[in-house]
Amino acid sequence: MTSPDQPLRVLALCLGNICRSPLAEALLRRELEAAGVRATVDSAGTGDWHVGRPADPRSIEVARAHGLNLNGRARQLTPQDFKDFDVIVAMDAQNLSDARQLAPADARAQLHLMREWDSQAPGADVPDPYYGGPDGFETVYAMLERSARAFAAERKQAQ
Repeated sequence: MTSPDQPLRVLALCLGNICRSPLAEALLRRELEAAGVRATVDSAGTGDWHVGRPADPRSIEVARAHGLNLNGRARQLTPQDFKDFDVIVAMDAQNLSDARQLAPADARAQLHLMREWDSQAPGADVPDPYYGGPDGFETVYAMLERSARAFAAERKQAQ
């Protein structure tokens, strides 16, 4: 893990890095800051379909409605991420499995499911809202917010 003088480094991971993980990135950043936990947060996808593109407009709109900005560009998970981050939080079991397969032998990042911290459904998947309507994005936002808040509280206690 990080030393007391280094910020916690967290990576949110989903499939394309345009829907769930950008929202998770923004929420983790906000909640860790609110808890007083020094952290750097980023996001990535296991796939390369959207590399360089902004977040899905529906994710941007949900974030904006809750006072957050999604300014990043999609990128793909790299072997270096397993060395640069302390924690990688995957949005679903398939993303977690893919990350485990991609992890180099000297990986240092701990791999978790994002909803391990969701009191309403610990360890459940964050469903991919891509093929659904705006309501799905709002539902995903609520799951991610609960999870990010509990994750931040746990990290605060661990300091």
